[in-house]
Amino acid sequence: MKTDQDRVRNLTEYVQGLLNKENGRELYFKYRTYIEGITPQEVFEIFHLILQKGVKPKEILTVLDKAINVFYKSLSNYTWKWPDKDSFMDYLMRENRALEEKLEGIKEIIKDISSEAGKKELILRIHELRKFNDHYLKKENILFPYLEKKMKKFDGLAIMWALHDEARAQLKKVIECLEAEDCIDSEINTELGKLFFDMYGLVQKEELILFPAASEVITDNEWLEMQRQSMEYEFPFIERPEPADSGYIPDIKEGCRFETETGALDFNEILAIFNALPVDLTFVDENKKVKFFTKPKDRIFPRSPAVIGRDVEKCHPPESVHVVNEILDAFKEGRQDNAVFWIRVKGRMILIQYFAVRDSMGRYLGTLEVSQDITDIVKLEGERRLLHFNK
Repeated sequence: MKTDQDRVRNLTEYVQGLLNKENGRELYFKYRTYIEGITPQEVFEIFHLILQKGVKPKEILTVLDKAINVFYKSLSNYTWKWPDKDSFMDYLMRENRALEEKLEGIKEIIKDISSEAGKKELILRIHELRKFNDHYLKKENILFPYLEKKMKKFDGLAIMWALHDEARAQLKKVIECLEAEDCIDSEINTELGKLFFDMYGLVQKEELILFPAASEVITDNEWLEMQRQSMEYEFPFIERPEPADSGYIPDIKEGCRFETETGALDFNEILAIFNALPVDLTFVDENKKVKFFTKPKDRIFPRSPAVIGRDVEKCHPPESVHVVNEILDAFKEGRQDNAVFWIRVKGRMILIQYFAVRDSMGRYLGTLEVSQDITDIVKLEGERRLLHFNK
């Protein structure tokens, strides 16, 4: 897993040249000798250095495909250890193959887009692609945290998260176009072309860069643990594997109790109470590290054990990180104690609240994030008293 630091330094200059809108052909010939032989690990180092210069992930996306296309020959010839059968990465790659089949099937339907039946079928197929979001979520919530804990250079994964968000946004745009009465066939074809480019491009970047790099730093036990955690998610377009043993046995000593002036609970009761609440709770400590989250029956936003100890800014899309930091800084500095937001997710109204957590002396301990589905609550009218309980 050795990297050529001279190559990394020069190709960082190459990517910076692309960002500066210098002549791409001239840049290629200037750095051609360094381009040959580039490895997945070196790609991560290059973009890590670019991010350290203050360039935002969204800015990098403007030149990312140009750079990857130039690196393609060397990356495609790179030899790496293929994932073991039924491993976490193996299932991600199976999902990629299944996605490619879905996209190829959609291409056939597009030929008949002018007919009413063809358009209806196309709408159904495009809606089905939304299921692939679980593939992206497993990367964001399981694989990314494991890699980030390995080496600083993997903060470049923020760029891939930004690509996920572009694909999600483009899929939404295609659906809106298909369902709009005034969206003409040429516009539909244009937007579908962009969607295919995004989704196929992500598959390529995973298998040229992400998976080979991960295979060199993740241990067998960590792959096994990732597969266990993935059982909380769906497996889009492939057969779901048998549930894996969680592998986790809580270390709760007999007689351990939490006692206060308002009562006492043992730790099993505390955990059960947390998970019975109809809200998602996530606690971030004073150093912006994820310390704890609950697992209610129907969690709104996925969380995996891999995020424990992760910088909270890496648990959010790159475009919203600055807002998260503003909130946490305001809480820590005592300028604010709460922040409230509400959004719509899959037709449901979600209330998201942040609370500053302080001890009895007012010292800041961290932030509690509380998310709740309030769709049915906001519809309430009149009264329903306790005596109206239906058994």
